[in-house]
Amino acid sequence: MNKAFAGLNTVGSGSYGVDDVHFLLRVMEIDATDVLEKERLIQTQQRHYSEMISHEHPPSDHHKVLYQQALGQNGARMAADVQALALALNERFNGASIALVSFVRAGLPLGVLLRRALVERGRDARHYGISIIRDRGIDNVALEAIIKAHGAENIVFVDGWTGKGAISGQIRDSLAGDSRFPSEPRLVVLADPCGRAWLAASAEDWLIPSGILGATVSGLVSRSIWPPEPGLHGCVVYDHLAGHDETMNFIHSIEIERAHVSPQVAAQPWAPTQALALQQRAVAAVERVSRRFSVSNPNRVKPGIAEATRAVMRRVPDQVLVRSCADRDVQLLMHLTRQENIEVEEVGDELGPYRAVTVIRSVR
Repeated sequence: MNKAFAGLNTVGSGSYGVDDVHFLLRVMEIDATDVLEKERLIQTQQRHYSEMISHEHPPSDHHKVLYQQALGQNGARMAADVQALALALNERFNGASIALVSFVRAGLPLGVLLRRALVERGRDARHYGISIIRDRGIDNVALEAIIKAHGAENIVFVDGWTGKGAISGQIRDSLAGDSRFPSEPRLVVLADPCGRAWLAASAEDWLIPSGILGATVSGLVSRSIWPPEPGLHGCVVYDHLAGHDETMNFIHSIEIERAHVSPQVAAQPWAPTQALALQQRAVAAVERVSRRFSVSNPNRVKPGIAEATRAVMRRVPDQVLVRSCADRDVQLLMHLTRQENIEVEEVGDELGPYRAVTVIRSVR
């Protein structure tokens, strides 16, 4: 282990391979909070979402079938996008090493795959999983350890996708005034429908297979938890889900697809005019939904397939909107809404760049 991480008591690599990632998170013991109670505490501002966590259940058999369908449907696309992003990073970073810093959990599978693609091209690429928490910021203990080991100029932040751009804004706020980083944070994602990432494979809102499972495709770790005392942010390790773990199967599936990818063109950052157009279209869509459902707190609107699906699984949804009920990419979302008796409305182009949006119920 690099001595920059000496003394940091971390969870290691979870159920990933030891070279795939080093989670700079500490194991925490925390009582699970019921989903409805958690929602009430969040909306009444009695607790921050990062101070609580609900029990994570194994995916149902039907959920697993839909995940496998998503993998068969979009695995080749994800492999091609990983390759395009890796080519771009290889071209743009000339230092001795590249430090991929993934945000737990959505960034983890992409970070693992990017590291492998870069290593394949002869690069010294290291991968870390760290916490970023909306309204509270990046885990600075973890980030400073990575900077000590690799230097800030070699750091690339990784997330799975953008929804409204809250995380990219949080990175910017967390690093504001830090001259070691550029003013525009180097955030890499697969899908960026809101135009807020530095580098994205596309602006399309599509069904990223790893986005429809939780811990069982992310090393068996929970989302990050705010620590009660200074130090590394925390997580829960879900050993009870080990029998359902798809973490390494997923990585191997995409790696097999990537081996057959035809020569790719490197992904390119958005031109300013492209980014602005994407941002305006996304903001307009979220504002339309907010007005229609009288939502004053933007955190109650979860746009994009992945965010909409996760909100149904982990929050207390009130309404789900989809561009088309026949869209293959929203079939898991449709299945989950039927299970929970949640109303779904087909609204076509009203969603702008998004194919699905979930509105969280007000439980004040």
